[in-house]
Amino acid sequence: MTRSLDPTDRRIVQATQAGLPLVAAPYAEIAARTGLTETEVIARMEAMQRRGAIRRIAVAPNHYALGMVANGMSVWDVADDRVPALGPRVGALPFVSHCYRRPRRLPGWPYNLFAMLHGADRTEVEAKRTEVAVLLGDACRGHDILYSTRILKKTGLRLRDD
Repeated sequence: MTRSLDPTDRRIVQATQAGLPLVAAPYAEIAARTGLTETEVIARMEAMQRRGAIRRIAVAPNHYALGMVANGMSVWDVADDRVPALGPRVGALPFVSHCYRRPRRLPGWPYNLFAMLHGADRTEVEAKRTEVAVLLGDACRGHDILYSTRILKKTGLRLRDD
């Protein structure tokens, strides 16, 4: 599996590295910028995704600009055999933007399930954390929350001009 970009793939990445254009047909716009057809752009982006050259295409909202100023990474010590069933249920909650499993770092860090919770204030986030705790039930042995104080990164892949 090669991860190198040919000149055409490189043009597509450079045209999208600031995000997809906010127009009705973003892939057609990228096609116009790169001299390709919309079908070629879509096919090449799918191929780059399959090869692992690009991980995903997704919306990266600025939660602060949307009024969600209390953002907390909730961390959970969940029985390992229950994470495959419970993790997707936590991730499907409407107030969770991402949820994933990570290895524990014992003895100091027993948490293996992480879920980013969003709310207008900390009281709202704490109520949402309680909802997650109820969902996890007796599979959860402990939890904590780490509150965001600022956005650290909201960018995708950046290529140097060679």
